[in-house]
Amino acid sequence: MVYRAYIKVLVLLITLVVVGVASASTITVTDKLGRKVSLNVPVKRAVVVISYELIPALNLWSQVSGVSRWAEENCGLYKAIVTENPSLKRSIVGAGSDLNVEGVLKLNPDLVITWTYNPDTIKFLEERGIKVIGMYPESLSELYKDMRMHGKLFGKEKKVEEVIKEMEKIFKLVSERVSKIPSQKRKKVIHLGGAPTRVSGALGVTNDIIKIAGAINPAGTIMQRHIDVSVEKIIQWNPDIIFIWGSAGYDELWLYNNSQWRFINAVKEQRVYKLPRWSTWSPRLAIILLYMAMKIYPETFTDIKFESIADDFYKKVFGISYYKVRQYEGF
Repeated sequence: MVYRAYIKVLVLLITLVVVGVASASTITVTDKLGRKVSLNVPVKRAVVVISYELIPALNLWSQVSGVSRWAEENCGLYKAIVTENPSLKRSIVGAGSDLNVEGVLKLNPDLVITWTYNPDTIKFLEERGIKVIGMYPESLSELYKDMRMHGKLFGKEKKVEEVIKEMEKIFKLVSERVSKIPSQKRKKVIHLGGAPTRVSGALGVTNDIIKIAGAINPAGTIMQRHIDVSVEKIIQWNPDIIFIWGSAGYDELWLYNNSQWRFINAVKEQRVYKLPRWSTWSPRLAIILLYMAMKIYPETFTDIKFESIADDFYKKVFGISYYKVRQYEGF
């Protein structure tokens, strides 16, 4: 009897050890800088500097202790959610371009997710025992890869696939509509950045969504993220539609009132649109695509109610109404 009891206890202990080993998981991630980062998952305490719109999308609130200043200042989605739920407000640790290293160290995170702008800051944090992953998706496929990386890091694999599925519904809607447009009727579209003569090239999600929208990016043959070009070059391209980065310090009126730009079709026909300040490294990329496609080919989407689709998407992906978020975005 004693022997049998001993065996049962031994089996129980072995089972507990096996279960413990199985529940403790380590993964290795190769980030955009080519660095291999190994860490225990799911991550319990992270500072999310650059992909903060994935916090509500994947419900990471309980696993995030700090966010970028950009989230609080520029992201209407974050503002709307933390205004409704003040307990969700997280510590601010600067921005991707000027990370507050002391603020990060005070939070003592398991992981910092930032962009690759300042490798020296990443190295500095690493030297102090902080795990850091640098990201900079340069295509839609890379964005999906980074989103799935977040799913693995935070134990949200199922949720991230649900979010991608909702994005794909909108991509499919747009793709099917624009696929019927003859090649000779495809519009030329450029995207301007922080300066009016800084255009988006072949690298980056912006070029991908211009293509998915059935348009042609004249700068899409240049293998760079952003290119500074002359006004003469833009006149030569003669785009039919121009989109302006939402955080740019100028708007449509600046182009309309600038005599150098008056020869460009998009300016002559007043088809210049400043985008909302929505992150393109976010599920909201799908909504940006729909918005742009409807501006490029309005006749192809006459039956589509943008706000209705956006509201349904926001509720399913972020758990909040588009109309509530819009109040914080001036759009």
